[in-house]
Amino acid sequence: MTEAQKLEFEIMEKAKKLAELRRREAPLAVEDYEFETLTGKVPLSALFAGRRQLLMIHNMGQGCRYCTLWADGINGILSHLEDAFAVALVSKDPPAVQRRLALDRNWRFQVVSHGGGKYMADHCAMGEMSNFPGAAVYELRDGAIFQKGKTAFGPGDLYSPLWHLLALAGMSETDWTPQFHYWTRPQQLDDGGENLRD
Repeated sequence: MTEAQKLEFEIMEKAKKLAELRRREAPLAVEDYEFETLTGKVPLSALFAGRRQLLMIHNMGQGCRYCTLWADGINGILSHLEDAFAVALVSKDPPAVQRRLALDRNWRFQVVSHGGGKYMADHCAMGEMSNFPGAAVYELRDGAIFQKGKTAFGPGDLYSPLWHLLALAGMSETDWTPQFHYWTRPQQLDDGGENLRD
């Protein structure tokens, strides 16, 4: 067994230990924050949609290719996640901008905006960054909302398999950068190319 394989097994064991530690963490009471949607304001409690738990994806917004990558990956396993709990994505972007991005990416989860307000300050800040990507799970108990667990997203984390697959090829996050689209304009367009938007 190589050193890399040994370390991989160690990481898997540590991931199990991390999950056990999270199960034992005391829940933290949070307020019923208000978000913006295309149809108006909605409280955090409504995002549970009758479920006991809610996975809230913290997204920096349309300006972040990395956040888009994580949301794309989560969207790919959405049916599995929704079997366990409700899922929503929150960012600072206005609802109309969120909708355009969600349509472009074929995201199927509910999208809400914190508009850069109190929710972002309380739940998305990390160190010197006021708007850090990640996720939180909230639980609804007798009308009160509790944060069950929280994490941050970043290259090499446990939440996007892409980095680990790139690492198999010896590539790091400095060797590859996600893009919104991978289409390359052909040298000649059969339709003449008028009014083309990249």
